[in-house]
Amino acid sequence: MEEMEEQGLPQKKKSGFVPGLLVGILITAAVFLILFFALGKKVRMAADETETKERTIGLSEEAISKITALEGLIELNYLGEIDPEAEENGLYKGLVESLNDPYSEYYTAEEYEDNFTRVTKQYYGIGATLTQDPDTNLVSVVYVYPDTPAERAGLKVGDILFSVDGIEGSSVTLDEYVDQIRGEAGSSIHVVVVREGVDEDLEVDITREEITLPTVQSEMLDDDIGYLYISNFAANTAEEFEEAVEDLTKQGMKAMILDVRYNPGGILSSVVQILDDILPRGTVVYTEDKYGKRTDEVSDDEHVMHLPIAVLINENSASASEILAGAIRDYDYGTLIGTTTYGKGVVQKTFALNDGSAVKLTIEEYFTPDGENINGKGIAPDIELEYEFLGGDEDEYDYSLDNQVQKAVEVLKEQL
Repeated sequence: MEEMEEQGLPQKKKSGFVPGLLVGILITAAVFLILFFALGKKVRMAADETETKERTIGLSEEAISKITALEGLIELNYLGEIDPEAEENGLYKGLVESLNDPYSEYYTAEEYEDNFTRVTKQYYGIGATLTQDPDTNLVSVVYVYPDTPAERAGLKVGDILFSVDGIEGSSVTLDEYVDQIRGEAGSSIHVVVVREGVDEDLEVDITREEITLPTVQSEMLDDDIGYLYISNFAANTAEEFEEAVEDLTKQGMKAMILDVRYNPGGILSSVVQILDDILPRGTVVYTEDKYGKRTDEVSDDEHVMHLPIAVLINENSASASEILAGAIRDYDYGTLIGTTTYGKGVVQKTFALNDGSAVKLTIEEYFTPDGENINGKGIAPDIELEYEFLGGDEDEYDYSLDNQVQKAVEVLKEQL
């Protein structure tokens, strides 16, 4: 099976290249002209290994005439400058946006290169994981990596990054905000921070550094309970997971907490490999494409964990995180604790194009081992528990002050 990537929670799409109604008309119609050019072009599409079907793609003469008229009107009357490159990219983006799928997206060459950086997790930045509230658009910190500029600057989980170099987080998409934070090594950004319980905004300058982010953090808690936090499923995550498990096992781990709260997903093969390290022989997830072709991802019995397991989930656990939680639930191999997950039950694949650009398309939906597709529904925990920080305003985050972690410890101790 070809490698498939899931690139996290959906963000708001960028706007087109010309304001107003003209963009909507031009994008949805003109892009077919650019991409297919000839009327009635036949495209053969494989339905499965033995069957094909034909689909006629093309524009009517009326549509071509209307596109020509619109382009002429814009050229003659539009007050602003017309950027040919932005115009062309707008057409390509419009074609993909017409799918009305929050996970499908067209990338320019520059955007695709940046996307590759996100997958490899190496960049010049500050070392913090951010999230954007879907209602207020405010950007807040959900994780600060150790020994990074963010930690040295005093950023804390829960801090709202109100603005970076004068740009407010609520005015742009999360991807655009992250791009603003990243930059040349040694350069600095000016950040305005809003912190709960502090009356005045905090202002701090943070110097960018080369950051290689780990995706797995581990620690041995009391009672020989190993704790592993997986921030996302990247190319190296399974290897990091195996190294962390080996280290905790040497320390005498008797039970394990897997924390995938705020984990937006990642590479399918990565979570499959981790499940192969945990579960007995059998299907851990399967996918089906538009033609009904089913592909099973399986675990063998070479590595099987015989430990009590608790999985921490929340509303920001998505995609590959839900695959992990769903498989462990269906095999009755652990207890899910927290709140219902995001509900992303589809898989994307990124197709690179010859000019360096790319398109990411939703190509399959996935099902848990018991045949459930959780898209739009999410996975409900076995133990419903909203997050609560048990410390005071002056206390730093600690596992002992995380009510969901402590609930997991309580459940696992009963199984030891």
